[in-house]
Amino acid sequence: DVVETEEHYKSRWRSIWIMYLTMFLSSVGFSIVIMSVWPYLQKIDPTADASFLGWIIASYSIGQMVASPLFGLWSNYRPRREPLVVSTAISVAANCLYAYVHVPHSHNKYYMLTARALVGFGAGNVAVVRSYIAGATSLTERTSAMANTSACQAVGFILGPVFQTCFTLIGEEGITWKLIHLQLNMYTTPVLFGSLLGIINIILIFAIFREHRVDDMGRQFKSVNFEGEESDVLDQDAEGNIDHVAVVAINVLFFVILFVFAVFETIATPLTMDMYSWTRKEAVFYNGIILSVIGIESVIVFMVVKTLSKKTGERAILHGGLLIVLVGFFILLPWGKKLPNIQWQEIKNNSIPRTISTEMLMPFWSLEAMQLPSNHTAEPLGCPVTQSWCLSTPMIYLAQYISSDVLIGLGYPVCNVMSYTLYSKILGPKPQGVYMGWLTASGSGARILGPVFVSQIYTLLGPRWAFSLICGVVVASLLLLEIVYKRLIAFSVRYGRMQE
Repeated sequence: DVVETEEHYKSRWRSIWIMYLTMFLSSVGFSIVIMSVWPYLQKIDPTADASFLGWIIASYSIGQMVASPLFGLWSNYRPRREPLVVSTAISVAANCLYAYVHVPHSHNKYYMLTARALVGFGAGNVAVVRSYIAGATSLTERTSAMANTSACQAVGFILGPVFQTCFTLIGEEGITWKLIHLQLNMYTTPVLFGSLLGIINIILIFAIFREHRVDDMGRQFKSVNFEGEESDVLDQDAEGNIDHVAVVAINVLFFVILFVFAVFETIATPLTMDMYSWTRKEAVFYNGIILSVIGIESVIVFMVVKTLSKKTGERAILHGGLLIVLVGFFILLPWGKKLPNIQWQEIKNNSIPRTISTEMLMPFWSLEAMQLPSNHTAEPLGCPVTQSWCLSTPMIYLAQYISSDVLIGLGYPVCNVMSYTLYSKILGPKPQGVYMGWLTASGSGARILGPVFVSQIYTLLGPRWAFSLICGVVVASLLLLEIVYKRLIAFSVRYGRMQE
């Protein structure tokens, strides 16, 4: 029997590809400034500290968590084009606001916080994207489509800094358009580029995207967005209950995966500035290059992992991915005797805590760190003495940092894709909109808590405590995976309709 016409099939998949693009761009909107938020924040508002950085990065996910159910509810009663266009337009406007946060004379850090929260609010359209893809694919197509969606999201998170790296060539000063008070520099140009991508996305939604809804066999519904239409086609394969223990376990594992990657992205710039005395521009540029290489690595991983999963299964690959992430963070633990350079500006301003004598500090400084530049407006370099752990914690060698980057860049995309694939198989033919909303919420929660956690722990206790706690979290997730391992099976396998 002909399930659908060729024309309908092509239109349906063109629309799904537009959803892949929307997912990718929402992720790019988060990560395109992730490496430059800290130096830009220091430049526009000297009163901001590393703790506030955590809140700025977390504000994106707070906005997304709030917006996801709202846009999802909207899409249930109206054509999905409406929430998709409105959400993308909000992100475009918020990126433009971010480009102007340097203009006010005070409270600049709060304007940046607002801009990032609104970008996240616009990214709440991922709930609409996932619910559309779940409803526009047959049972045989759904697993692959969900895996592709997570791949697009993961690639967006990883490749966003690649665009940032390209724009560092403009420099901190860049070009100023005085008529509209617009500065085109390494901090503002990426978000304006993101706005351009958003506008292109809106045009494509109007030009190509069409509403489609099919049942598990791929038969087209007469209309969309009305749950009553689902009763037109009965699917006996949908009979049975979902294993909610497995559902909760995947949500927890997905939370951990997003949590550790949010920690990784947040801490990269402050860590390298403290450990290697990199300038703001150097930290953004070098970390961007590193993440560019990781992006290429991840694309290769995505191509390999689909083939590998057919031989070993998703559960084994998820287990391996978590082990790789654990090793990546374990490598980051400080060791040795060499200490990081101490930032000279605190000494010049006589702000050394009275309990610490300069004689105690002398052995920790290199000759370069002690030489005050003739230009007193120079950017302070090194580990600030206000972070007391700088005086006693060994530095993390560059080889450690790069090795960790490579391993985490390998483990994260593996875990991300396998989580979505397993989740969609566990849910099977059941409607997945609400469940995908839970997974989105767990990911948003992880991106909220991850930056706040690492910025607080890193500032107060240093990298040894921060990365040790992360290793503990990953070990706990591996234990959870072992406990529920046998329950993470496809819906149809669970009810004996097909063999694993």
